[in-house]
Amino acid sequence: MFTYYFKLGLRSLSRHRILTALMVLTIGFGVASSMVTYAVYRATARNPIPWKSSQLFVAQVDNWGPNNNETPPGEPAEQLSYIDAMALQHAHWAPRQTVLYPLGISVIPDEANRQPEGVNSYAVYADAFAMFDIPFLYGGPWTANDDNGRAAVAVINRDLNDRIFHGQNSVGREVNLEGHLYRVVGVMDTWDPQPMFLDVVNTRGFTEPVEVFIPFTHALDQRFVTAGNTNCVSDPGVGWDNWLRSECIWLTFWAELPTPAALATYRDRLRGYAAEQQRAGRFRWPPNVRLHDVADWLDYQKVVPQGAKVSLVVSVSFFGVCLVNTIGLLLAKFMRRAQEIGVRRALGASRREIYAQFLIEAATVGLTGGVLGLLLTAIGMHGIDLVFSPQIARLAYLDPALVCLTLAVSVVAALLASLYPTWRAAQVQPAWQLKSN
Repeated sequence: MFTYYFKLGLRSLSRHRILTALMVLTIGFGVASSMVTYAVYRATARNPIPWKSSQLFVAQVDNWGPNNNETPPGEPAEQLSYIDAMALQHAHWAPRQTVLYPLGISVIPDEANRQPEGVNSYAVYADAFAMFDIPFLYGGPWTANDDNGRAAVAVINRDLNDRIFHGQNSVGREVNLEGHLYRVVGVMDTWDPQPMFLDVVNTRGFTEPVEVFIPFTHALDQRFVTAGNTNCVSDPGVGWDNWLRSECIWLTFWAELPTPAALATYRDRLRGYAAEQQRAGRFRWPPNVRLHDVADWLDYQKVVPQGAKVSLVVSVSFFGVCLVNTIGLLLAKFMRRAQEIGVRRALGASRREIYAQFLIEAATVGLTGGVLGLLLTAIGMHGIDLVFSPQIARLAYLDPALVCLTLAVSVVAALLASLYPTWRAAQVQPAWQLKSN
């Protein structure tokens, strides 16, 4: 019976080509606009590490006081000073933990005819690799002994390994960073979490993949300054040592707390640390600390661009207008066939059969509009960078899930739009239609 109604639907669509084309175009453009903006929203709102996000926490300690913070009222600063970050790192209250900051360093190629190449790099502790589930193609992370020994070692990513070492296993070989030789201990496999949760403050969540990691302790030895944000409540003075002793904030601290009990204990210890600083006279305000897991931290930092939210609302509203127009077009199309419906009812067709026939016909229109919507969505993906930054635009793409969603939304929307026109068609009285003819 489905095949029969489907053929009837196709025959009807071919008889009213203009109305059919208008409905297909309306649904196609409506669903395409929604899917393009949804792809952007999906890319920016996703959880970058869903299997572990509830176990990874950013620590905040208010070292400026309520009168100096530029963050929302009552909230501590987004980053930590060197004093506080090192205190938490050396306390070892978490099974795994790391301080980190971005570096502005370059790779110096061996070939004299090649220019130095800036790389997206970070200084971290060895725990970072296990905390963030960073995969390895060759080798592995450095050890805690390398952290303590301030070793000149590095972990590079797959793309950098391809460019410098032509994809070979480079473990044990040396890479020149800022004129210093670093022994490669590991090559990361593809790792590009988006949003870039580990350094939201500096990247706003979207950046190119990390290419190089080096030990935090070694970066301090080399006096590598941060390539990220730096904020000071007062002049730190001249020199590296004064900088480290200052209350300037420029570091991010992550702790892995696998259980609610571990989280509660760590939060109490963090409050205790702030209270200790208050008693020592460094803080003149009550303890003000925070712990945010990954999802909460991304929400707190408002990682999803406001433009992505607004665009999604506008496009969905536009799709709603398209569906209203589709309702009108379907109603006009179905009521033109009142005589046909009357004859079918007189020959014994039930209202249920009329419903089935016209709903299948509407679903056919929706599926056709969905196919058109897919083509328009694919075209729209190439124009995202006209509205959003390239870092965000590269994350929006047409994958199998979006293809299925586009077709499903088109069919469901067409079915919903056809409910009232189909009901009106099913109410046609066969006697009136036969008498009028």
